This record gives sequence, C-alpha cells and structure tokens, in this order.
Amino acid sequence: MSNILEVKDVHVSFLKERHTIFDKRNRIEVLKGISFEIKEGEIVGLVGESGCGKSTLAKVILGLIKPDSGEVIHGSTHPQMIFQDPYSSLNPAKTVQFILEEPLKNLTNLSAEQRLVKAKERLGQAGLDEKYLTHKPSELSGGQRQRVCIAESLMMDPKLLLADEPVSALDVTIQAQILKLLDDLQESLGLSILFISHDLRVVYQLCDRVMVMKNGIIVEQGEIDRVYRNPQHEYTKQLLKASGIIQ
Repeated sequence: MSNILEVKDVHVSFLKERHTIFDKRNRIEVLKGISFEIKEGEIVGLVGESGCGKSTLAKVILGLIKPDSGEVIHGSTHPQMIFQDPYSSLNPAKTVQFILEEPLKNLTNLSAEQRLVKAKERLGQAGLDEKYLTHKPSELSGGQRQRVCIAESLMMDPKLLLADEPVSALDVTIQAQILKLLDDLQESLGLSILFISHDLRVVYQLCDRVMVMKNGIIVEQGEIDRVYRNPQHEYTKQLLKASGIIQ
C-alpha cells in the first residue's frame, strides 16, 4: 500500500513570550524530530498526555502551522479535521445545509442542486436523516452535532481525516456509536485516519497501529496489539497501567 501521509523529522518551536525577539534561547521546542507514515486505508492512533504536542502536530499536518524544519508529504488532497467539541466547531448561526455546502461553494463549481445532493449523501453516510439539513447546531444533540462534523469533513472527498479527541466530549454510549461510524466510513470510503486521543481504551477499539508521544517526541510506535501487550518504553507502560490495561 502507498503512503497517504509522510512526516519527516518535523521540529516546531514557539516563543516563550509574545513580544520576545527571535532567539533560540527564547523559544520552547514543542515537536522534536517527529517522523512517521500512514498508509492508505490505515487507522493510526496518537496517544499521550495533554500538552505533549498532539494537537500541534495535527495543525502542522493540515498546514496551519509551518514547521521550523522537516517535511510533511501528502499523498492526497484536502485532508480534513474532526474536532473535539462539535458545538464550537460549527457555526451556530447557520443551518446544517449551509455548513455542509460551504466548502463546496468556495472550492468547487458545483451547482446549488449538486451541492444539495452531496450534502444529503454525506449526511446520510454520517447516520443522519436529510430532515436535519434545516436544523441549526443548537437544535441537535452532542452526538448529532458530531455526526454533522463528520459529514462536513467528507464533503471534499478527502482520503485522510485527522480526528482530534472526537469522542471525548460524548457519553459512553454515543462514543461507541461514533467509533463504529468512523470504522464503517473507513471501510466503505477507503479512508485513512489519524485518531488523536488520551484514551488508550478507545484507541485500541479503533486503530491498527498506535504512536505514543511524550514531550514532543514519539517514544514508541507499532502494531496496536504488540504495543499494548508488550510495551517497550517506560512511558508507554505508565500510560497502559494508568488506563488499567496492564497491571
């Protein structure tokens, strides 16, 4: 299988203080030589404590942050993000139809009729009836809003999704439904997914491989069963023990 994403020796640093002049001594390194690959159709988990650099890495992959050095190579166009909080990531003043069609208005030449057909299709793939097209985010439950976010992420036919803690704001029952939806979409659409989470149990349910990040470094990565059953790095062992997965 071909690579859908290659990250090569990526370094990112930020100024410690807003108005400090550029000087390496005044910067804190957030990502410290990150390298990995994701293959077509693969779901890869990225785990680690809050503040370890997971979300910064996602922004680098999406081109929202330019790395100090290193390279990000995409094997597809229009990679998309699914955010942790579906309510704050959706425009509260707009209907679901407007939200879904907006990227098509900006980036394609599809007619209004074609945009509506695609919005209905993607909403259905996310598990919602087309009647919700006229609803605003405030009229939806948390699980429904996250399904709208997933439908929105599919509008430009991406081959790579970045899911940043997409189920952490949902209750356990809805979490399971969203995880199954992502798994089904990966299979039916041939998606690749970078699934970012601090919950190792959730990652185990969904992912083929896992990467463990600590302080801006990937300290361990591999097939999920191998890493969970025979962790090599002490930090991985600590995370698995804290999750109750190993004693």
